[in-house]
Amino acid sequence: MLSFIGLCLLLGAGHLLRMRIRLLRRLYLPSCVIAGLVGLAAIQGSGWAGHPVPAEWMAGWKKLPGILINVVFACLFLGVKLPQARTLWRRAGPQVAYGQMVAWGQYVVGVGLVIAVLGQAFGVPDTFGAILPVGFEGGHGTASGLRPTFEKLNWAEGTDLALASATVGIVGAIVFGMILVNWAARRGRTVRQLNPEDVQEDDSVGVIPVDSRPEAGRLTVKSDAIEAFSMHLCVVGLAILIGMLAKWGLTSLETLWPWAAENHLLSSFPLFPLCMIGGLVIQMAEDRFDKHRLIDPGLTRRIQNTALDFLVVAAIATIQIETVRSHWAPLAILMVAGVVWNLLCVLVLAPRVLPDAWFERSIAEMGQSMGVTATGLLLLRVVDPDYETPAADAFACKQLIHEPFMGGGLWTGMALPLLAAIGGLKVFLIALGMLTGWFIVALIMRRMRNRQAGSKG
Repeated sequence: MLSFIGLCLLLGAGHLLRMRIRLLRRLYLPSCVIAGLVGLAAIQGSGWAGHPVPAEWMAGWKKLPGILINVVFACLFLGVKLPQARTLWRRAGPQVAYGQMVAWGQYVVGVGLVIAVLGQAFGVPDTFGAILPVGFEGGHGTASGLRPTFEKLNWAEGTDLALASATVGIVGAIVFGMILVNWAARRGRTVRQLNPEDVQEDDSVGVIPVDSRPEAGRLTVKSDAIEAFSMHLCVVGLAILIGMLAKWGLTSLETLWPWAAENHLLSSFPLFPLCMIGGLVIQMAEDRFDKHRLIDPGLTRRIQNTALDFLVVAAIATIQIETVRSHWAPLAILMVAGVVWNLLCVLVLAPRVLPDAWFERSIAEMGQSMGVTATGLLLLRVVDPDYETPAADAFACKQLIHEPFMGGGLWTGMALPLLAAIGGLKVFLIALGMLTGWFIVALIMRRMRNRQAGSKG
């Protein structure tokens, strides 16, 4: 109970600091990130001072993120009306191609750096290359969820490095994102003509005015039968159960494949992407059979976001500073390279492959690929506050195709075991091939759009 109280106090303190300190509001830092950093400073500071925080205040903190990430991913598709694949592709095809290039490029940059420089100069393993995409594209939840995989591969410190990468990523997304927004406003790169003086960071305290507060969700069942929130928790639990059964199936299958068993290829696959598949299965069943539409997206998002808040606090607060310090040089090089790659994607790649509103589309993608989806939407709102461009719709539709594979999806779960099993060079070539393939797809779509525009003209 004390450990739960400790997390609540940290999260509350993080939000209070965000409300009181203008710089934190101007940086758009989420309260959970601030809380985690406060907890990390308190834990490390007390240890250095010779008066460590009592263990009962931190009981279970290291295990909690690995549990909550399953809840987060189980909720991804619950309550979401699933459109047909053709409709999704029509609305978000270029955005999907661009998002895939950004994500695969992080593997190319990370793994390529390890092969060419970091492995020889610092002796880091090939799996070090995955630290960049796991932290940037995946985020704190993905990094925490991969802890069992890192441990299975005998590289437990990878979790702390990935969490450090995620922290750098979300801060970098906001700082460099706002710099790009101001640059775009001055150069007239945005659809909505902005005055640079008007592009200011939100100085609110994160409180929604009383007369404009949205609904948190809708009750779909009567409380005298079952509380609606409880019913939604049951659905989330069922999605996780489906994921666990799939995990059991993979582990059993591995025993029939000697090479996979020797390299722990399937048994080291994390649980949380399979929980996402479980949620998708449940939502597909609801779309087809549930005439009452019992799963409410609002309540599902409350469960998901609550789990994510506590996950981030616990994950950041328990980072082992000594691990990060011992790898600070290769980690710093990797982080700088990751930021440069994402900046190049916005400034060089996006204008050439995205259709209308290329800056709005790419700045949302940058926020998501270095932080979380909310970071991408936050940056998008600065340049497109009323969602007048197609960027928001394309970004939302793209997530439905993108998430099952990248940023915590199936490839993210498989990349680490593959790096350990077949080596960095082969994974680098896979990532480079996928990056090239999606670039070709994007160019083909652009040429088709130009032909259609020419025929109409």
